[in-house]
Amino acid sequence: MRAVIQRVSQAEVAIDGETVGKIGKGFMILLGVHQEDTKEDADYLVRKISTLRVFEDDEGKMNLGLKDVGGSILSISQFTLHADTKKGKRPSFVKAARPETAIPLYEYFNEGLRNADLTVETGKFGADMAVSLINDGPVTILFDTRDK
Repeated sequence: MRAVIQRVSQAEVAIDGETVGKIGKGFMILLGVHQEDTKEDADYLVRKISTLRVFEDDEGKMNLGLKDVGGSILSISQFTLHADTKKGKRPSFVKAARPETAIPLYEYFNEGLRNADLTVETGKFGADMAVSLINDGPVTILFDTRDK
């Protein structure tokens, strides 16, 4: 699994002009599921993200996590994170998990974050989504479970 974590002051996702998920301070996560990913990969990401300390404390150091700042998560499925761009001009997405694998793992990942007492908003898997955010910092962190 690949997860792009962006520290945001706000983020939202809309489908056909209707907002379906919206947060204030927190993380906007783009999650790409690889065809070989398992629940163990999702569990790993949940542990890393739920304890990630990238919010500034009173001394300006990144020592605080989501729970410390009352933050939320906007989680967006993003199969294009597994694009293979080595050949040609058109990316290949053959390594991205098919929906029958990706959807349950995406939902399992989100439920894991909720079970870690985090508020999670989502888009809709496979939908054409309009995502907007204000990246705070900017702070952007990449996790790839193939590089544990």
